[in-house]
Amino acid sequence: RLKPVCIDKNISLSSKIRLMHSLVTSIFLYAYESWTHTAELQRRIQAMEMRCYRKILRISYKGHVTNEEVRAKIQQAIGPHEDLLTIVKRCKLQWYGHVSRSSGVAKTILQGTVKGGRRQGGQWKRWEWTGLEFGKSQWAVENREKWRKVVAKSSVVPQRPSRLEE
Repeated sequence: RLKPVCIDKNISLSSKIRLMHSLVTSIFLYAYESWTHTAELQRRIQAMEMRCYRKILRISYKGHVTNEEVRAKIQQAIGPHEDLLTIVKRCKLQWYGHVSRSSGVAKTILQGTVKGGRRQGGQWKRWEWTGLEFGKSQWAVENREKWRKVVAKSSVVPQRPSRLEE
């Protein structure tokens, strides 16, 4: 339904991008807290963002324009901004900190600390984004300022190197 807005030449590029962020991104991020972040999901998030930017810039996939060039055009139009994957990671870490400081069913489910026994072994609980083990992340969550620093540092998503650099 936003196609007429995307192809309208009378609307500025920055306005189109602001509309995308306010309408599409907010709908896309619905219930992001419950997503399991796999490599496939991260690829899809980035692909959806690029699809929206290409539609706004009216760039066809047949034009052989790389994602880096699209990002450069967007950054030139609106300045530095967070990409969608960074927003998802930052918000999910903030939500994790909020739930971990509470004492309720959500914390029990999130941490998987249900009373009872299980067989020996199993996976180590660790946040890949923060690099902290489970115990250290719980200690960091209790100190809000420290957790904010961890979230700010870990939500930076490194860009993939271009094919020419590989």
